[in-house]
Amino acid sequence: MLRCADGSLYTGWTTDIDRRLKEHNESPKGAKCTHAKRPCILVYREEFEDEDPKEAKRLAMRREWEIKNRLTKKEKEALVTGKDSGK
Repeated sequence: MLRCADGSLYTGWTTDIDRRLKEHNESPKGAKCTHAKRPCILVYREEFEDEDPKEAKRLAMRREWEIKNRLTKKEKEALVTGKDSGK
């Protein structure tokens, strides 16, 4: 999860966190919504590993969807701070 300069949070998944963060901050390959909100800093991450790389990717994409669509802003902030959101 990235914190943008305007204080908003951006959630995504990647196989290379350093490359992706650089893209968000320096290139047109970053998400459209982060272009006007630079710089972005990494504030939260989860890692998914599996013997099958496709399964690890599937798990990461599912978790991204859950964070984006199921969590409130308050719950996302709790992930960032490490405090239990009560859920």
